[in-house]
This record gives sequence, structure tokens and C-alpha cells, in this order.
Amino acid sequence: MMTTVYDCFIVGGGIAGLQAAIQIGRYGHSALVADMDSGRSALCRSYHNVLGWPDGVSGMELRRLGRSQAEKTGVKFVKDEIVKAERVGDLFVLQGRDGAYKARTVLLATGIMDRFPDLPGLVPCLGKTVYVCPDCDGFEIRNRKTLVMGSGDSGAAMALTLSERTDELLFINHERKPIAAELARSLREKGIVVIAEPIREVLEENDGLFQGVMLASGGEIWADRGFIAFGGNEVRSSLAEQLGAERHENGHIMTDARTKMTTVPNLWAAGDIGVHSEQVTIAMGEGSQAAIWMHKTLGRMSKQPAGIGV
Repeated sequence: MMTTVYDCFIVGGGIAGLQAAIQIGRYGHSALVADMDSGRSALCRSYHNVLGWPDGVSGMELRRLGRSQAEKTGVKFVKDEIVKAERVGDLFVLQGRDGAYKARTVLLATGIMDRFPDLPGLVPCLGKTVYVCPDCDGFEIRNRKTLVMGSGDSGAAMALTLSERTDELLFINHERKPIAAELARSLREKGIVVIAEPIREVLEENDGLFQGVMLASGGEIWADRGFIAFGGNEVRSSLAEQLGAERHENGHIMTDARTKMTTVPNLWAAGDIGVHSEQVTIAMGEGSQAAIWMHKTLGRMSKQPAGIGV
């Protein structure tokens, strides 16, 4: 069987992966991006803090534009989930659910996925009027009545972080998990009310305009904006573990600050899967940074024509 050996294989077609693909393609390297059209950026209805998009831009629009831009440089895409990775000689061999792939260098841009319950009305609001990141979107709740929908300490900590943005905060402890005594005391001191009751549904209208929530008891709480903070997010670094890359205790991949290479030669990681503030603009920067050093490394590697059969 003839198998193409790519110069670069990118796992994940989110923001970091796409930015890397654009840079790699502009160098003229052969590259393949494997993506499942899922992840944080696929859910976010509007990023508000990205240069050049003062009125916001959806994650899906950024992905559409990024893929088109990368494809114009010759980068190829495949819809596949990579489930296994190993090093065989000088090459990486990656096994997807629908195919097998070989490459000289690999970038992991698999990101993380926020944990949240399957509440009717929630997903249409994400990134538009219900947010995840206080650094990205704390600005959006200034002086607005805001509900933090979360669980235990994670939700309590989010509410306290947001308290500098608005005085009208309420924390709904959906999963009714315990709150640490120190956090509970701080909530009381800030005057943040805690309701320990499950949410039945998120009240929204006009395709993502958050109105509040309906509780399991049937009561309704009205608000202008929302945040979610349930903790236990999925860190998608299993491929790094398979390849022997060093990870932190929380699963995030350790990389060189200058090059974004992992502790495994010729294996890079960029975006939310790494260790940094989880923001789309940082993911873009890390994608470019990793691609630049992948290019430098390929230039030093033994010259074998790309795209040959082996």
C-alpha cells in the first residue's frame, strides 16, 4: 500500500491548528490537517476580543476562513479522529478511525472541551450572551445582572472573579456540590447569593439572547448575561501521552517556551492543550510559533521528497 509521508501533520483544525496550517502552507511544506469539526471554537457564537472584529466573530466563521486560507497554500484536510500515535523510526504513524497517516513532524492542537450539562437553550447562547472566560468576556457583563451557572468551588471562584465587573451577581450551584468554607465566606462578604438547585433550562430568545434560567422547581430567574463554570474540563492530550511527551498533572502538555516543541523531538503542541491563558488570540500566536520552528526543523532534517510513496 502506498502511503503519503507528509512534512507536517496537524491534529486539530481549531484556531491554533488553522493558524499553524496557514504558516506551514506558506512555506511550501506538504501538510495534512485532521479535524472532527468540533471543540470550543466550533461552539463559540461570537469572540469579542479579537483584533479586527469589533462587533465579534463566530468560531465557525474563523474556522471557515482559516481553512479556506490554508487550502489556498496547498494544505489538505481530512475529517477524521486520530486515536493512536506512535514513533516508527524517523516518522510518526497516526491511526485515525478512517485512515492511517505518516509524517515527519506533528503538531497537536487538540485543545480542551468545557464540561457543561445538556441544558436546553444553553448552546445557542455560548459566546454570544453566555460566556466561559472572564478574561475574554468579563467586559461584556459590566453593570449587567449576571448568573453564574456552575458547580461547587469552580462556580464560586468564577462568581468571585466576576464580582469586579458587576454588583448584580448570582451563583446557581446546579450540581449542588460543596463549596469550600473560604470561598463561601468570600461570597457572603461580596453579597453574592448562592442558589443550590438544578437548572431545568436556559431561557433564551432570538437565537442566543440569554434571558435567565428556569429552575427544577419551576421558578424563573431573569438576568441579562450568564457565565458557566462547572470544572472538570476535558484536556485532550491522550496522543501526547501515547508518544511519551511530558504533561502536567492536569493533563496540559509541556512545551518549550520559545519553540512550542514538546519533550519529544519533532512533536509540537499549541493552543489550549498547552499551558497558558486559554484565549483564541494566544492560540493563533502559538500556532504560528510552532509552525515557524517546524519549518526550521524540517530544513535541518535529511532531505526526502515530500509526498512520495513508501
